[in-house]
Amino acid sequence: MASDTENDTERLRDLIKRARVVLWDFDGPICGLFAGHSAEKVANDLVDWLEGRGLHGLLTDDERKSPDPHIVLRAVDRRHPGSDLVAELEERLTQEELRATALAMPTPYADPLIRTWKAVGSRLAIATNNSPRVVRTYLASRGLTSCFAPHIYGRIQELNLLKPDPHCLHRALNAMGSASSTALMIGDTPSDLLAADAAGVPFLGYARNEHKEKLLRDAGAETIVASLEPVLKLIRTQA
Repeated sequence: MASDTENDTERLRDLIKRARVVLWDFDGPICGLFAGHSAEKVANDLVDWLEGRGLHGLLTDDERKSPDPHIVLRAVDRRHPGSDLVAELEERLTQEELRATALAMPTPYADPLIRTWKAVGSRLAIATNNSPRVVRTYLASRGLTSCFAPHIYGRIQELNLLKPDPHCLHRALNAMGSASSTALMIGDTPSDLLAADAAGVPFLGYARNEHKEKLLRDAGAETIVASLEPVLKLIRTQA
C-alpha cells in the first residue's frame, strides 16, 4: 500500500503534469510582502486615518482590530462602494504595499521555480488581491518581469471582485486562451482556494506554517506543500 507521502507526491506530480498555465497568488507563494513592513501596522494606520476623518463608526470592533488591511478596505467598500473615500483608502494601501516591496522576502525556491517553469514552456500569470503596481515593482527588482508580463491581474476598483471571487482568475484564463482544466492555481489562503474552485481551476496550496496548513485543510485543500522545493524538483525532472 502506498504511503501518505507517496500519495502526496503522486497528487503533486499529477497537478504539475496537467498544468499548461500556472496562476500564482503573489503575497505568500512568491514573496512575504510584509516581512519587513508589518501588515498589522498598515491596517492600524488605515483605521487611524479613518478615525481622523471622523469615520470611526464605519467599522465594527472586529474590523478595527483586524491585522489585515484588505479587511479594512473591503469593509469600507461594502458601506460606500465606488466612493472617493474608498479610492483614497485603496491608494493609501497601495502606497504602503509599494513601501513594503523594498523589504519583502522572496519565498524560498520561488525565483528558480518561476524561471524553470517558464523555461520548460509553461505560461505564468499572477492573480492577486494586491495592487498590480506593487507586483510589477517587486518582479522588476527580482528580474522576473519577463516570466509573467503582461499577465498580471491584481486589485481593481471593483473591490467586490477580489478573491474569493474568481474574477482575476477568469481575466487571466481569458487573456491567455486557457481552459480552466489545464491551469493550476498556487495560493496560500482559503480565499485563493475558493476562487480556484469557483473558476474550475485545480489548486496547489502553499503553507509556510501549521496554521496556514490548517486553514487550507479546513477549507478543503487536498494538495498542500510546506515548501516549493519539491515542486521545483518535479519540474526539473520533467524538463
